[in-house]
Amino acid sequence: MSTHRSRLWVIFLTVFLDLAGFGLILPILPYYAQRFGAGGLEFGALIGVYSLMQFGATIVLGRLSDRVGRRPILLVSILFSVAGYLAFAFAGSYPVLFLARTISGFSAGNLSVAQAYIADVTSPAERSRGMGLIGAAFGLGFIVGPALGGIAGHYGGPRAAGLAAAGLALVNLVWAYLVLQESLRADHRVTRRLLDVEHLVTGLRDASFRPLFIVFGLIPFAFSGYMVALPLYAGRTFGWAERELGVFFAIVGVVAASVQGYLFGKLARRFGDRPLMILGTLGMAFPIAVVPFVGSSAALYAWVFVLAFSNSACSPALMGLISRFAGATEQGAMLGAAQSFSALGRFSGPVLFGELYDRIGPRTAFLAAGAAMVMAWAVTLRVPRERAPAPPAAPP
Repeated sequence: MSTHRSRLWVIFLTVFLDLAGFGLILPILPYYAQRFGAGGLEFGALIGVYSLMQFGATIVLGRLSDRVGRRPILLVSILFSVAGYLAFAFAGSYPVLFLARTISGFSAGNLSVAQAYIADVTSPAERSRGMGLIGAAFGLGFIVGPALGGIAGHYGGPRAAGLAAAGLALVNLVWAYLVLQESLRADHRVTRRLLDVEHLVTGLRDASFRPLFIVFGLIPFAFSGYMVALPLYAGRTFGWAERELGVFFAIVGVVAASVQGYLFGKLARRFGDRPLMILGTLGMAFPIAVVPFVGSSAALYAWVFVLAFSNSACSPALMGLISRFAGATEQGAMLGAAQSFSALGRFSGPVLFGELYDRIGPRTAFLAAGAAMVMAWAVTLRVPRERAPAPPAAPP
């Protein structure tokens, strides 16, 4: 195996272990929160604070990785994951659970660093396929994690699930420390202010980046609203609990691993990133809006398949476009800026749609989330077909 491919597989396994721990507690979280009296708004706040912390962390960690390298940032963020899962395991009240999600949200800011690692070790032509490898790691993590969470939760409750997630994160920390090599060349390292939002502003001013960043915010805004409303609605309507929600995440994981690990590369070569982004965004809108009109769990699972397939085609295409538009010294900063917009969407969406669910009802929450996804699709049509080349330098 070439050094290039081996480094891709090392970061693949690092992201996989990270997401397996994250996925392990997802089927537990909504029902764990309800033990402490959480409704739609309170559950949305747990998801929202996670994303708010991720928003700040993506800015700081992405820029810091451009300065000191990807490896040390990944190691520190994984250590935060261990602490967050331990707090989850021993939470005895809603405030402690809230604190646990706050810590875990900060550690989740390492996604932009993992994406920058992929950008460091791939050529522009291979970048979307490399980003798809991260998506495949996500998918496999969502297969293994919820399955382990269901078993741990069934036999030992939320504490066992939290300890299992902490154990996975600890294994990941040891693995990354022993095996993960630095990817950022010394001549590509730059020093910037860590708490600067310059790249967010620059991206919004740039005609190529602006629609991509807006889409990066709108998609998780809509999707996170769906994720707040779904377990509450399905629990009330179809009797869903941890097991059924685990099946939901397993479907998402299988589809993501299949599409992003194998099929996406073929689709990207044939159709290109921009069409996949456009069609994938539109393909997510209807499965979200249709939820209150389905009559069974089986039908709901079928629409989950459509939603997961569309998302798995869209996400790596979006990341690939942003990475190719960014320069070699800007990968961590621009991918971090994109993830910050994503985190803002995931912060505001759960709070808004959780409140809609509580005050008006589930039908309004799902239809509004679907409408937000249609808005994202409309913005994708404004993404340029290719970035205009820079003008040639004047002769001396």
